[in-house]
Amino acid sequence: MLEAYLTLKPEFEIVAMEREDCRDVAVLHGERFARPWGDGEFHSLLSQETVFGFVARQTNAILKKPLPGFILARHVAGEAEILTVAVQAKVARCGLGWRLMQAAMREARARGGESMFLEVDNGNTAALGLYRKLGFEKVGERQGYYKQENGALSTALVMKRVLR
Repeated sequence: MLEAYLTLKPEFEIVAMEREDCRDVAVLHGERFARPWGDGEFHSLLSQETVFGFVARQTNAILKKPLPGFILARHVAGEAEILTVAVQAKVARCGLGWRLMQAAMREARARGGESMFLEVDNGNTAALGLYRKLGFEKVGERQGYYKQENGALSTALVMKRVLR
């Protein structure tokens, strides 16, 4: 029975992010980004009326596991923006990023969003592949936007997708 559990493919549900999730979200953000945001920053953003987010929870885990993924976005005047998104490395390529993005796009449309923007490091090939599959197209660049752990600067690609 233990062997069956250990080889079990994780199953997730996507639910609205609550303020109580900010600590776990900040922990995951710190694991995935060179310049992480703190739980206070997430709490402050989530307190804004225009900001919304979703978290993934593993539904078939016996023990409480760390948060496997989240997305945070903003909608203002018909335009939505992905502020940040992260998925645990050990569950990457399980479709979780896709599901989180879909949830954010649905919510943005429900709020009247006509388009969605995001910024991505031009070296993040996995994220670029996902965003392109979701219909995002490059509309601009920001040179020297991201600071890497080694201090080097990289370019952010600005991408857009029409939601209507």
